[in-house]
Amino acid sequence: MMMNSWAQIGSTVAGLMFTLATLQQFFPHQLRVSLQQFVLASLQQFSFVQKLCDNLVSFFSPYIQITFPEYSGYWSNQAFTAIETYVGALSATKASLLKGSLIKNSKALVLIRDDRKVSDEFDGVKVWWILDPSPSTSSEDKYFQLTFHRQHRDLITGPYLDHVLEQGKAIEARNKQRRLYMNNPSDNWSSYKKNLWSDIAFENPATFQTIAMDPKKKEEIINDLVSFIKAKEYYMKLGKPWKRGYLLYGPPGTGKSTMIAAMANLLNYDIYDLELTTVKNNTELRKLLTETSSKSIIAIEDIDCSLDVTGERRKERSKSNEKDQKNPVNENTSKVTLSGLLNFIDGTWSACGTGRIFVFTTNHINKLDPALTRRGRMDMHIELSYCSFEAFKMLAKNYLDLDSHELFEKIGILLKETEMTPADVAENLMPKREKKDPDSCLKSLIQALEDAKEKAKPKAEKEKTKEERGKKFYASLIKKRWLFQA
Repeated sequence: MMMNSWAQIGSTVAGLMFTLATLQQFFPHQLRVSLQQFVLASLQQFSFVQKLCDNLVSFFSPYIQITFPEYSGYWSNQAFTAIETYVGALSATKASLLKGSLIKNSKALVLIRDDRKVSDEFDGVKVWWILDPSPSTSSEDKYFQLTFHRQHRDLITGPYLDHVLEQGKAIEARNKQRRLYMNNPSDNWSSYKKNLWSDIAFENPATFQTIAMDPKKKEEIINDLVSFIKAKEYYMKLGKPWKRGYLLYGPPGTGKSTMIAAMANLLNYDIYDLELTTVKNNTELRKLLTETSSKSIIAIEDIDCSLDVTGERRKERSKSNEKDQKNPVNENTSKVTLSGLLNFIDGTWSACGTGRIFVFTTNHINKLDPALTRRGRMDMHIELSYCSFEAFKMLAKNYLDLDSHELFEKIGILLKETEMTPADVAENLMPKREKKDPDSCLKSLIQALEDAKEKAKPKAEKEKTKEERGKKFYASLIKKRWLFQA
């Protein structure tokens, strides 16, 4: 009985393969591919002969198939994303059946060909793309299958696939809307296809044209950014990872966050806003880094608020050890170390993506550990300080459309005598009525500057008195010959 069953299976397989060979001679090429796939699908219903069928088909079939899964292990497959964009746009202008969608990463309505099978031609060679659920994992996963004749193997696996990936990324960049990513607490990470980041559309309109700062400093920053994005080959020549670090420092309200937004808009980069306090340890920090995309900005704002990565960590370490002995440690407390952060921005793991920009902001640069701020990690230090007269003129142009005014001179004098942030200056220049009234806005700013000057007087007098007392004490020591004057 068993022998008869095997004989029937063998006869069936032989008949199917004979039919397949016959079809290849008498039927059109595209129809042959479809029938071949139907035959393969029918054979694969019998699990105990699937392996035999695969071997026989690979031997007789002149076609090669390459599969591109949506996920590679735990991580998303960037090749799949580029292929999906390329195939979706393929022949969209010629096809009669289209599908329109407004996806979250796109600037506008996207029209793609509503067909699971799409043909393409490259250097006179025809290939076929098919989108199907993954045969090896859950039905939620997808994969693209590329089919082509084996005699064109070198052309397709080399120049053609390079062309597809390059064009797919270019189309995606044109349609892309910048995103703002925030890291999720690790308690919300799933074991597969980890949801490490949440994202929303980034719609901050800040540009370098609207930033209130010294024009020369602004031009220097723009030139540095533009030079960096064009320097991939130069970095490779030097044997250095293609990345750059910027440290923005200054009082609150001086435009550090706005600067990050302007950088993203200039370079067309996504922003990953990394909140260190929700990261439990260095391992989680590395996982977050590996899930960021190339050519993006990774921002850590107010880094001076993380005590373990500041210059004061040595002083606090002994105190914290004493406290830990008395009080149990909270498991949710972040244990990210300075060493872990340095490896994040400048170690081996920092080279897992290209074209990245690391931006740190701080209100107190003197608190940061020198190991964190040295050149090579934070390559460019940018001070964003109180509003200067040049910055004010830019704000007046943006808010009131003024290039000059009789009150500008008085405002310039007050700005030299008073410390006021660009944010406070902008608030006073903001029209409070539907109709712009430049005179009242400028007068409001003058009043605010004069009030700030009056409030600062007691502090200035106190500092002056302290300085005078120090000088008198120093002079008395010299007079008593307890101290020799240099």
